[in-house]
Amino acid sequence: MVEIDEDPQLGFESDEDDEELSDGGLQEAFAKGLLKPGMNIPLDKPKKVINNVEGLKKCLAEFKKTLPWAERLDLTNQPAVNVIAKAEGKPQQPEGSEEINAEDDFQREMYFYRQAQATVLLALPKLHKFKIPTKRPEDYFAEMAKTDQHMQKVRKTLLFKQAAMEKSEKAKKLREQRKYGKKVQTQVIQNRQKQKKAMLSAVKKYQKGMTDKLDFLEGDQEQKPKGSAAKKQINTKGPNAKKKYKDQRFGFGGKKKGTKWNTKDSHDDVSGFKAKMAHGKGGKRSGKGGKTNKRPGKETRRKMKGRK
Repeated sequence: MVEIDEDPQLGFESDEDDEELSDGGLQEAFAKGLLKPGMNIPLDKPKKVINNVEGLKKCLAEFKKTLPWAERLDLTNQPAVNVIAKAEGKPQQPEGSEEINAEDDFQREMYFYRQAQATVLLALPKLHKFKIPTKRPEDYFAEMAKTDQHMQKVRKTLLFKQAAMEKSEKAKKLREQRKYGKKVQTQVIQNRQKQKKAMLSAVKKYQKGMTDKLDFLEGDQEQKPKGSAAKKQINTKGPNAKKKYKDQRFGFGGKKKGTKWNTKDSHDDVSGFKAKMAHGKGGKRSGKGGKTNKRPGKETRRKMKGRK
């Protein structure tokens, strides 16, 4: 609290008895604007330095105990050889004269690391001398800081995250496959539309008499390989030959009637003439052994009776 005898900055004079302003009064004065800067000045007191030499010696005597080294395990040594500087060919500084920049984090940490190396190299032979094991046995059981229930929860969380990641990757692959399938399907539909358009165009040209080729009726065919070593593909399937025969006989506005009529060329062609067949000498054979039926016909037998 602040004691004020006379303060013209507050706009009033204090009574003869010193009065202490409460926190509420200070807040009201601050709200009314009666308080002005410069009223409260903090004073920095110099810190009192205490150098209790006797107390420090007493504490050091308490810390220092005459116990065997196996109970204390304390070592004071210089850092190990700087392997990096040795590999780079830099000159090695004598022990105790090496300057370390405390602001350089890497150099400071390397100094601690080298000192720990030197301590280990000195401590291991001593530990072996006192027959103190330095390796953990295979059947050593150490209780974990966390309980089994907590570790089970952690394991379940990790498995859940792993399953979620696998599910996400699987869904991503399915989406990519669907996109690829749609792309292939769209390409196939476009190719079919192009082929259909080309075929309709060829049909229109044929109908108008602009061309006499009927290659477009053979359907989709693979492009023949170019080059002298390319072999022609021969289609030996039956339906194509049958289709060609039907097209030649019935289709495409060709000749339909009179195909079996005799012509001048067929009349002059006597290569298939057989005299035996023409004069009735090539009758059918019946019976066993290829014997012919020698009995005359009914009409012949009637005429023969009339002659008698």
